[in-house]
Amino acid sequence: MSYTKEMTKEMVEAYNETPTRETVDMLSEKYSKSVKSIIGKLSREGVYRREVYTTKTGDKPVTKQELVAEIAGLLDVEDWQLTGLEKSPKQALKTIKDALNDEDLAGL
Repeated sequence: MSYTKEMTKEMVEAYNETPTRETVDMLSEKYSKSVKSIIGKLSREGVYRREVYTTKTGDKPVTKQELVAEIAGLLDVEDWQLTGLEKSPKQALKTIKDALNDEDLAGL
């Protein structure tokens, strides 16, 4: 069974009103469709918003390579000059980046 115009309209309205995974689950049950099918239809209609993943601390996830690139920028060196630094623990990289961002160290 494909989606009718009325089903699509109802789905879009329900999702626009409450754009959550719970709404997608409810629509999935209501129309006997898979969650992936509902997400696909909402995406094709241009209304689906993917949930943004956050870390346990609520921050946007950042890779070690991205941290090294930020550190390189703060040190005014090329990324390749810090090759191997990405193997350091992530918290150590964050500490270095934060220390370099500290205004007291801006005159280094």
